[in-house]
Amino acid sequence: MADEVGTEEANGETPEEAEAPKTPPGKALRELVDGEFPGAILEQTAYEDREDEVTFVLKDDALVRVATYLRDHPAASFKILTDLTAAHYPGEETPFQVVYQLVSVDHGRLLRLKVKVREDQEVPTVSEVWSSANWMEREVYDLFGVRFKDHPDLRRIFLPDDWGSYPFRKDYPLEGRGERVYSKPTRKEIGD
Repeated sequence: MADEVGTEEANGETPEEAEAPKTPPGKALRELVDGEFPGAILEQTAYEDREDEVTFVLKDDALVRVATYLRDHPAASFKILTDLTAAHYPGEETPFQVVYQLVSVDHGRLLRLKVKVREDQEVPTVSEVWSSANWMEREVYDLFGVRFKDHPDLRRIFLPDDWGSYPFRKDYPLEGRGERVYSKPTRKEIGD
């Protein structure tokens, strides 16, 4: 009985399983997407120490189809959009990356989707795929100026409609552009 317990490694693998060649992170998921949407994935990033977390950079016109497929296919089951944000890289041909963080609870996996866009380019909305994207896309629009095509209610969510600039862009000055005007209130004594 004690010998049987000792045949498994501490991580639950038998010695044969531990020595077997491992599938590269994200390979099965990549094959799944490539089989249905050839050429939709432009780049893939994975870290060997994080086999459950992969990044796919997608073509913008494939975003909604791939997202819907990843949500609905039983082998993927990415039913939760935990975050949607953007990154700004001024000076690049496509200065914005819209980033989607997905979770598959069924498979215990994380997936990051990215779409690179130009400043004048719209990104297709995924609010029909994950309803939580509605407000997150509004936040990205409000703070970065990235527009989402066919969004049901694309308007500012934090800043006033007349703000005129996007404070999360890297070219936005730290001191602001004068949008904020603050004047110290004057104190009025009672009886004056």
